[in-house]
Amino acid sequence: MPPIHALNNGASSSSASASVPNHGAGSSSNHPYASDNDDTDELDLLGDDDHDLHHPASDPSILASDPLSSPLTFKRKQKQPTLLSRPARFFQSLTGRSPNPTPTPLPRPSHDLPAGGTSSSASTSAAAAPDTSLHTLPDPSGPKDLLSTSAHDWYAEGPGRRVGYEDLTAIDWIFEYTKERQRQRALRARSSGGGGGGAYPALPFLGAAHRLLDASQVWVVLLLSGVAVGVLAAAIDVATDWLGDVKYGFCSSVDGGRFYLGKTACCLGYEAGSQCQGWRRWGDVFGAEGGAARWVVEGLVYLVLAVVFALSAAVLVKEYGIYAMHSGIPEIKTVLGGYVIRRFLGLWTLVTKSLGLVLAVASGLWLGKEGPLVHVACCCANLFTKLFPSINNNEARKREVLSAAAASGISVAFGSPIGGVLFSLEQLSYYFPDKTMWQSFVCAMTAGVVLQALDPFRSGKLVLYQVTYASNWHGFEVVPFVLLGILGGIYGGLFIKANMKIARWRRSTPWLPGPVTQVAIVACLTALINYPNPYMRSQNSDLVSSLFTECSEMRDDQFGLCGPGATSAGNLFLLLLAALLSCALAALTFGLQIPAGIILPSMAIGALTGRAVGIVIEIWQRNHPGFIAFARCEPDLPCVTPGTYALIGAAAALAGVTRMTVSIVVIMFELTGALAYVLPIMVAVMISKWVGDAFSRRGIYESWIHLNEYPFLDNSDDTAAGGAGGEPVPDVPAAHVMTRVEDLVVLTATGHTMASLAKVLADHPYRGFPVVSDPRDAVLLGYISRAELAYTLRAAAAPPRSLPPETEAFFVHQPLADPRTTLDLRPWMDQTPLTLSSRCRLHLAVSYFQKLGLRAVSLSDDDLRRMSRTLDRPKLA
Repeated sequence: MPPIHALNNGASSSSASASVPNHGAGSSSNHPYASDNDDTDELDLLGDDDHDLHHPASDPSILASDPLSSPLTFKRKQKQPTLLSRPARFFQSLTGRSPNPTPTPLPRPSHDLPAGGTSSSASTSAAAAPDTSLHTLPDPSGPKDLLSTSAHDWYAEGPGRRVGYEDLTAIDWIFEYTKERQRQRALRARSSGGGGGGAYPALPFLGAAHRLLDASQVWVVLLLSGVAVGVLAAAIDVATDWLGDVKYGFCSSVDGGRFYLGKTACCLGYEAGSQCQGWRRWGDVFGAEGGAARWVVEGLVYLVLAVVFALSAAVLVKEYGIYAMHSGIPEIKTVLGGYVIRRFLGLWTLVTKSLGLVLAVASGLWLGKEGPLVHVACCCANLFTKLFPSINNNEARKREVLSAAAASGISVAFGSPIGGVLFSLEQLSYYFPDKTMWQSFVCAMTAGVVLQALDPFRSGKLVLYQVTYASNWHGFEVVPFVLLGILGGIYGGLFIKANMKIARWRRSTPWLPGPVTQVAIVACLTALINYPNPYMRSQNSDLVSSLFTECSEMRDDQFGLCGPGATSAGNLFLLLLAALLSCALAALTFGLQIPAGIILPSMAIGALTGRAVGIVIEIWQRNHPGFIAFARCEPDLPCVTPGTYALIGAAAALAGVTRMTVSIVVIMFELTGALAYVLPIMVAVMISKWVGDAFSRRGIYESWIHLNEYPFLDNSDDTAAGGAGGEPVPDVPAAHVMTRVEDLVVLTATGHTMASLAKVLADHPYRGFPVVSDPRDAVLLGYISRAELAYTLRAAAAPPRSLPPETEAFFVHQPLADPRTTLDLRPWMDQTPLTLSSRCRLHLAVSYFQKLGLRAVSLSDDDLRRMSRTLDRPKLA
């Protein structure tokens, strides 16, 4: 084999000491969350940040974030003790002393790790000890869990030891589930009664209670998350409603009003807003006389407050939580797919997202709070998982909790608990077993119940635009419903293309001002365009609520949708103009450095178009009642309800942007409660998705994942054929797209020193390295990750071992090696890496990454596991 040079796994950090490594094909400077001062992004008040992987001596608890609580063992289960041994075990459990005076050979603590570590770190130290120490007695001062652990054959083939995941790296799901199975097995062993030899031999019910408490931790987290999400959603709704109304006026003390009340609460009990005496508009406050002067004064106040709110949100995000920007759903999809983004779900992100969302929505920008509420829900769940280390230290269990919590965000955003569960299943979750669906349902229900109890709108509704319909639809209306589906698909396809071009233009144009200035400019432009048009001037939730409502149910017609001029050409022109301008403003806004969602703006745009189409059909039916299509209309009842067209138009537009189907239908059904309109909604959503897929297979969230170059592989069945928004996987052998064997950077089993391994890390930025027997035969022995190798080298060089750089390091058993003066790296090497034949099809390799959540796959040339190539997940993504 020629000299070893590179392992082209499409990876990672630029050097061994990079604290925030790159991802995919991009670099850290191109990452959307990259910052010159990383410390200002998120303060770790609850321990959310990772330990510094590059200074183990200063932080010996490095392994506490993500190791096994005890060394993995693959030994056959020992024979259960007999009944005669129970009194001795019971005495031992009470006194903590062994009734057998003969000590059992235990692995002594390894010097590969720095002193002063936690019990978890010490347990890992035992696993890292060389095999010659298996015949050495333990240190009596060692940690309790080490002294109570029997000898483990760690040198047998196994997944190896791991350190905490670095930022912007993939998670090894196989290892995480193995770790959880090991924990569950140890829990059953400790808590089993009878002949199990556990910690509670005489009181089996204590063992059952112990297991019950362990199983209930997930439910406690979900219930607490549901309550927190419901409270936060109510607070965000109230604060947004108040700040949004402040742009038009304030509530005076007349009729018992208070300044902190919005217009709806201030005028509660009045049939029309014009009869309310307590609400004072800014034109009256500044004494503007005449219609023109009042319009100008109120417009200036509207402009100033809109810019101030948007600017405050941008500054808040920039200074306190850069991860609070955007919707957060693309990043949540990536995190649930097995990618680590530190501080994305931290406390400061939650605070910044909540406050920034209130300010951004109140500014009148064309954005929504529905998508960001999913991020808020996941932040709440992530914080509550820190109460239980068994969940917090296992990424597999945490992923299931986050998937369930995401459903509560949609539940409070739409007042749709069932729709939230389906949204998490259809759009967010990478892995969604049956137990996660049940957990999602409980969390979404809890959040909905809390929001209903708080009743933030004082109307008994979960969301402001929740409506009911008393009329039914007619057969001739299928044609306009199909038209709305086509328009929704066209809108979705064009919006995604426009939004992606604007986002790329922002990133590639050097002369543009900073992100905060961009927000101020867009906010000013939006206010100038919004104010003259009454449909664009109000909050999106108020607009959607009025567009959905039937005229017979509308108490305060603030937009004139049911008045004498509702069917005029001027009103139709304003509706269509508002839809076109809103589409342009939403494409310009979505992507700014502020919390922003796209769900409600898309619904508003679709509702504007749908209401216009409904008015046209209503005018046609009123002027030509004898037309054959209107023969089934009842003479005493309205034949056409424009509000239902707005509802179906909103569903079609939302489907065109997100490419969701089932969850949208259920959400719309829960919003209206009208089972009769499920079929028209299904028709419009289906056609909208078909038309949108003709533009691109990617929805808006998948497009942003692709733009940010996150290593996300959709696990849907049609991904290999180009589904889920990606390019088709070529039908070629996997070896054709992998790194050539001549260019691989591999580590030989022997012949290394600590200095040579450190040089390999410094020269090559790859995530990991295959370990082979020797350069000539290149028989694959294992795979060691960059994080484990870098940590072990630094830990060995730090006190108390303080090994010199010329210390010999090896990956195979060396019977004559002195464990005090050499470095055995076997415990940190994965000795069972997943290996495929180099002749397998690329489709099979992609499926392995999708279904198993792998980080790397090795390709071999023959059955002897001769190493030829290594495929890494970021390269595939």
